[in-house]
Amino acid sequence: MKNVLVAIFFLCGGFLMAQEGVNMKEKVTPPEKVLFTFQKEYPNKVPVWAMEYVGDDNDEVRYEAKFKTDANVEALAVYDNLGVLKAYELQIPLSQLPAKAQTYLKKNYPAKAIREIAVVVDYKNKTTYEVGVEKNSRFYDVVFDKDGGFDVIIEKN
Repeated sequence: MKNVLVAIFFLCGGFLMAQEGVNMKEKVTPPEKVLFTFQKEYPNKVPVWAMEYVGDDNDEVRYEAKFKTDANVEALAVYDNLGVLKAYELQIPLSQLPAKAQTYLKKNYPAKAIREIAVVVDYKNKTTYEVGVEKNSRFYDVVFDKDGGFDVIIEKN
């Protein structure tokens, strides 16, 4: 009986590990065009690369470079497979959020619920602010426009 229980335990554990592997981003070495563009835009930065499939049919490849701009600030640059920058995300402190966004957050979330704050610039040069918050054991991105006006909330679980 012990052997059967041990076998079931390992079988279930294997299924759980396989599920985790599906959701994790794969660490990769991107194409030369992507590397060249990154090195040109961010010289002397050492990124950790990941690959992700996006789009309606998950048929578009995106390469994500996570790197530190200085000792405590992380950034993320997202490229397509041709080396075109699709988005840039930079961590910022709460004090750098527009006043309207700060007021909204103080009114709707306790300070301890805020996990991360970033300014995001997309390929169309549109600036937004994303604030990661945790509420009722769920994680959300609260998105604000460039002036700090509330735009949308997206569940990330």
